[in-house]
Amino acid sequence: MFASITEENKQQFFTLQGKRRLENEFWAYDTTTISSYSETLRQVQYGHNKEHDRLPQLNLALVFGQESNLPFYYRKLAGNIPDSKTISRFLEELDILGYSRVKLVMDRGFSTKENINRLFQSHVKFLMSTKMSLVYIREELDAIYDTFRSFEQYSDDHELYYRTVRTTWNYTQHRPYKGDTLEEPRRLYIHYYYNIDQAAEDEKEFDRLLIKLKQELESGNRDSEHQKLYEKYFMIKTTPVRGTKAQVREEVVAKIRRYYGFFALITNETMDAVTALELYRNKDVVEKAFGNVKERLNMRRTLVSSEQSLDGKLFVMFVALIYLSHIKKRMQVAGLLKEYTLPGLLDKLDVIECFEQPGRSLRVGEMVEKQEDLYHALGVKPPASL
Repeated sequence: MFASITEENKQQFFTLQGKRRLENEFWAYDTTTISSYSETLRQVQYGHNKEHDRLPQLNLALVFGQESNLPFYYRKLAGNIPDSKTISRFLEELDILGYSRVKLVMDRGFSTKENINRLFQSHVKFLMSTKMSLVYIREELDAIYDTFRSFEQYSDDHELYYRTVRTTWNYTQHRPYKGDTLEEPRRLYIHYYYNIDQAAEDEKEFDRLLIKLKQELESGNRDSEHQKLYEKYFMIKTTPVRGTKAQVREEVVAKIRRYYGFFALITNETMDAVTALELYRNKDVVEKAFGNVKERLNMRRTLVSSEQSLDGKLFVMFVALIYLSHIKKRMQVAGLLKEYTLPGLLDKLDVIECFEQPGRSLRVGEMVEKQEDLYHALGVKPPASL
C-alpha cells in the first residue's frame, strides 16, 4: 500500500491542502530525526541526532500552521544535512506548489547570513531566534544596554524586560546572469528580551564551572577536554614553592556575564516585541507534532527497507497527523483539554464495538451518554447502525 502512493499523488494533495491555509497565518518550520536500522535507504546517514540516538537517521522537515494548528507540508532529508542547509530548497518547493505570502517562524539553527538573504530574496516574512554571540546583535544591544531594564518595558505576563531596535540588514544577492552581486539595505527588526531569573541561573552555573576548572588546574587533575576553557578563562602560573595557581581573566569573564539572561528574535515583519515573543513561543506546535509522529504514529524508527515504502509511509503518517491535529484543535475549542489528553479521549471512543457480517449492514455496539457527548463536542455525529 505504501509503495503504491506516487509522487504525483502527493504533489496534488499538497497543492489542494495549501489552498485551505489561513492567508496571514505564520507557519512554524522545523526538523527532527528519525532513526533507522536499514542499510538500503539512500538518505539514511549518520548526523547530529536530536534524540542522541547512535543509529543512522533521516531528517524530517515539517511545516505547521500556528493558528489552524494543522500541518501543511513535509519533506524528508538526508540524515547528515544540517538545519541551516534546508531553507533554499524548501523555499523553491513552496514556490512550485504556489504557496505565496508565506510567513515562517524558525529557531536559531536557521539564522545564517545565507538563509536570511534567501528569505529576503523570496519576499518571505520571517520571525526567528538568533544567537546572542553575533556581532551585529551585540552591537545593537550595547547601544541600549544601560537603559534596558525600565519598568515601562517590563511584561508582567511573561516576566521579562523587552526592547525593539529597528536596524538595517546588509542584503547581498549574487546574480550569475548579470555577473555581479547586488547589495542594498533591507529593514530588519531586532526584539531583545531580558529574564532576570535566567540571568541569575546562568551566572551561578558559570561560576560553578569556573570553580571546577580552577580546582582541576591547581590540583593537577586536568581534563584534556577542558584545555581550551583553561586557556580562555585563566592565567596559569606554576612555581616550585607555591605550585600551580590559576587566576581568572576578569575582562573575559565580565564580557561573558554581560549577556546572560538576554535572548533575541529577528524579523522583517512589523510587530511589537510581546507579539513577536508569543508568536515564537507558539512554535511549539511543531515540536508537539513531532511527538505525535514518533509516539502516537509509531515513527521513531522507519521500519521499512525500500525507498517507495518509506515515501508512502511518510505520506500516510502526514495524513494521519492532520487528523490528530484537527481532533486536538476541536478539543481545544470545546474546552475538552481541561479534562482529557488526546490519547485519553481517543481511548474513551476506542472501546465502542462495531460488528460486520457478510450480507448485513454495519452494527454499532452499545454507547454510553458520555461517549455521545464527546462526539457532539468534537462536531461529529455519533456513529449508528446502518
